[in-house]
Amino acid sequence: MLDNKRILIAAGGTGGHINPALGTAGYIKEKNPSAEIVFVGTAEKMESKLVPQAGFELRTIKIQGFYRSFKWEDIKHNLKTLWLLLRSSSAVKKIIKDFKPDLVIGFGGYVSGPVLRMAAKMGIPTAIHEQNAFPGVTNKALAGKVDRVMLTSEKAEQYMKPKNPVTVTGLPVRGDLLKGDGVSARAELGFEGKPLILSMGGSLGAKPINDAVYGLIKNKCNDNDCIFLHATGKNGTDFAQKLENDGIKLSEHKNIIITEYIDIPKYLPAADLVICRSGASTLSELQATGKASILIPSPYVAENHQYHNAMALVNNNAAMIIEEKDLNSEKLTQTVNELLANMDKLTQIGKNARKMAVIDSTERIYKTICEIVK
Repeated sequence: MLDNKRILIAAGGTGGHINPALGTAGYIKEKNPSAEIVFVGTAEKMESKLVPQAGFELRTIKIQGFYRSFKWEDIKHNLKTLWLLLRSSSAVKKIIKDFKPDLVIGFGGYVSGPVLRMAAKMGIPTAIHEQNAFPGVTNKALAGKVDRVMLTSEKAEQYMKPKNPVTVTGLPVRGDLLKGDGVSARAELGFEGKPLILSMGGSLGAKPINDAVYGLIKNKCNDNDCIFLHATGKNGTDFAQKLENDGIKLSEHKNIIITEYIDIPKYLPAADLVICRSGASTLSELQATGKASILIPSPYVAENHQYHNAMALVNNNAAMIIEEKDLNSEKLTQTVNELLANMDKLTQIGKNARKMAVIDSTERIYKTICEIVK
């Protein structure tokens, strides 16, 4: 379908934008080895490392986002942003003229705006993919200009004004996670017999989650009714020592495992309950593996999109939510105890999450972009 086609992909800023783009690009190359794929991003953000590491060419432009405040420093930042935005149009136009793409796809981030607007203006087939239940500013602005809008969550459509019907594709989930088996994983890791609670706050670690889980473990360390596996992240490496200082000797509590990072494909299938943020990729993984979760949305992200992501599951009885402003160890302990006391409810929440999963999302994206090129 896409043999010998030239495809330009715009994505940048965070892994939430870049990883789905890379997953899609890899799938296209797998199906059509003769397809030529080039990425557009910035030289400063994550894409500058992730894209070349994946074996794709990255062409860069200078672009940044606007700050929503009237502080003098932020005003100066926004004036520079406006200047970069104006300059980016000529840079993008040159990239498009040089590469001559048959299709341009945007996966979000500030870089997607000028690339997709220019491509649409030049009459090139265009598509965007939105990862969150509440779409970002860039994709909301582009929805009425591009040929096709692809969504992770159907809920996002109500916030957009696309010129053509949307396509719900879901969000690509790594294949090794889909192959995971919970029973086998638990047996291999020695976690049989008790519910496993997996908690994490991202690679850097989220202090509010670390603090609440710390209290949860202190409250329940002697109950011996579950296994704790907590990933502290880079900024929480003193977590285990604090427990030791409080008299909780990890050598005597074999049901408490503290680590900086965890191997998601290895441990997530084994979990009975997950305590985590509600980024789009994380939720797709929870749905694909059918895991019950207590979601703690980050309030520090654009458009508060993690809250909207979480509510898409909560409204389907596929997760529970504790907003960070309400989060403390007592609230978290109470919620965990309620779920452990009602394993049927815990199981049903996981089943409901699995019903929401879209496990063929990469194929759906591929079929959609093939239709556009045709």
